[in-house]
Amino acid sequence: MSNFTLSDLAVIIKSRAHSGDPGSYTAKLVAKGPSRCAKKFGEEAVEAVIAATERNAAELTAEAADVLYHLLVMLEAAEVPLDAVMDELEGRTRQTGLQEKAARPAE
Repeated sequence: MSNFTLSDLAVIIKSRAHSGDPGSYTAKLVAKGPSRCAKKFGEEAVEAVIAATERNAAELTAEAADVLYHLLVMLEAAEVPLDAVMDELEGRTRQTGLQEKAARPAE
Protein backbone atom coordinates (compact mmCIF):
# COMPACT_ATOMS: atom_id res chain seq x y z
CA MET A 1 0.00 0.00 0.00
CA SER A 2 1.25 3.43 -0.91
CA ASN A 3 1.90 6.10 1.69
CA PHE A 4 1.20 8.78 -0.94
CA THR A 5 -1.89 10.79 0.01
CA LEU A 6 -4.25 13.26 -1.62
CA SER A 7 -2.73 15.85 0.70
CA ASP A 8 0.69 15.08 -0.80
CA LEU A 9 -0.74 15.53 -4.29
CA ALA A 10 -2.47 18.78 -3.30
CA VAL A 11 0.86 20.21 -2.07
CA ILE A 12 2.56 19.28 -5.35
CA ILE A 13 -0.29 20.78 -7.39
CA LYS A 14 -0.25 24.02 -5.38
CA SER A 15 3.50 24.33 -5.87
CA ARG A 16 3.37 23.66 -9.60
CA ALA A 17 0.25 25.75 -10.18
CA HIS A 18 1.98 28.89 -9.01
CA SER A 19 5.50 28.07 -10.20
CA GLY A 20 5.36 30.07 -13.41
CA ASP A 21 7.09 27.12 -15.07
CA PRO A 22 6.15 27.19 -18.77
CA GLY A 23 6.83 23.44 -18.91
CA SER A 24 4.30 22.63 -16.18
CA TYR A 25 0.98 21.20 -17.37
CA THR A 26 -0.51 22.05 -13.98
CA ALA A 27 0.59 25.69 -14.22
CA LYS A 28 -0.80 26.00 -17.75
CA LEU A 29 -4.12 24.44 -16.77
CA VAL A 30 -4.59 26.59 -13.65
CA ALA A 31 -3.67 29.71 -15.64
CA LYS A 32 -6.67 28.99 -17.90
CA GLY A 33 -8.95 29.38 -14.88
CA PRO A 34 -11.49 27.36 -12.93
CA SER A 35 -13.86 26.87 -15.88
CA ARG A 36 -11.23 25.13 -18.01
CA CYS A 37 -10.12 23.06 -15.03
CA ALA A 38 -13.73 22.04 -14.39
CA LYS A 39 -14.19 21.04 -18.03
CA LYS A 40 -11.08 18.88 -17.92
CA PHE A 41 -12.25 17.30 -14.66
CA GLY A 42 -15.59 16.47 -16.29
CA GLU A 43 -13.89 14.88 -19.30
CA GLU A 44 -11.79 12.69 -17.03
CA ALA A 45 -14.81 11.73 -14.92
CA VAL A 46 -16.67 10.56 -18.03
CA GLU A 47 -13.65 8.49 -19.07
CA ALA A 48 -13.63 6.88 -15.61
CA VAL A 49 -17.34 6.07 -15.89
CA ILE A 50 -16.77 4.41 -19.26
CA ALA A 51 -13.90 2.33 -17.87
CA ALA A 52 -16.04 1.27 -14.92
CA THR A 53 -19.00 0.26 -17.08
CA GLU A 54 -16.64 -1.72 -19.31
CA ARG A 55 -15.27 -3.41 -16.18
CA ASN A 56 -11.74 -2.57 -17.23
CA ALA A 57 -9.87 -2.44 -13.93
CA ALA A 58 -6.55 -1.26 -15.35
CA GLU A 59 -8.18 1.53 -17.34
CA LEU A 60 -10.39 2.51 -14.38
CA THR A 61 -7.31 2.71 -12.16
CA ALA A 62 -5.60 5.08 -14.61
CA GLU A 63 -8.73 7.16 -15.13
CA ALA A 64 -9.40 7.36 -11.39
CA ALA A 65 -5.89 8.77 -10.94
CA ASP A 66 -6.67 11.35 -13.64
CA VAL A 67 -9.97 12.22 -11.91
CA LEU A 68 -8.29 12.76 -8.56
CA TYR A 69 -5.53 14.87 -10.09
CA HIS A 70 -7.96 17.03 -12.06
CA LEU A 71 -10.28 17.38 -9.06
CA LEU A 72 -7.40 18.78 -7.02
CA VAL A 73 -6.34 21.06 -9.88
CA MET A 74 -9.92 22.34 -10.13
CA LEU A 75 -10.02 22.96 -6.38
CA GLU A 76 -6.71 24.83 -6.56
CA ALA A 77 -7.91 26.98 -9.45
CA ALA A 78 -11.09 27.78 -7.51
CA GLU A 79 -9.08 28.49 -4.34
CA VAL A 80 -10.85 25.76 -2.37
CA PRO A 81 -8.39 23.95 -0.09
CA LEU A 82 -8.48 20.16 0.09
CA ASP A 83 -8.75 20.51 3.88
CA ALA A 84 -12.15 22.18 3.44
CA VAL A 85 -13.36 19.22 1.41
CA MET A 86 -11.96 16.77 3.95
CA ASP A 87 -13.66 18.67 6.79
CA GLU A 88 -16.95 18.44 4.87
CA LEU A 89 -16.50 14.70 4.41
CA GLU A 90 -15.58 14.23 8.05
CA GLY A 91 -18.74 16.03 9.11
CA ARG A 92 -20.83 13.87 6.83
CA THR A 93 -19.48 10.65 8.34
CA ARG A 94 -20.92 11.52 11.74
CA GLN A 95 -24.28 10.23 10.53
CA THR A 96 -25.53 7.76 7.96
CA GLY A 97 -25.66 8.79 4.33
CA LEU A 98 -29.44 8.83 4.38
CA GLN A 99 -29.51 11.02 7.49
CA GLU A 100 -26.99 13.42 5.97
CA LYS A 101 -28.97 13.64 2.72
CA ALA A 102 -32.25 14.28 4.59
CA ALA A 103 -30.59 17.12 6.54
CA ARG A 104 -29.56 19.01 3.39
CA PRO A 105 -31.56 22.13 2.51
CA ALA A 106 -34.34 21.52 -0.01
CA GLU A 107 -33.46 22.56 -3.56
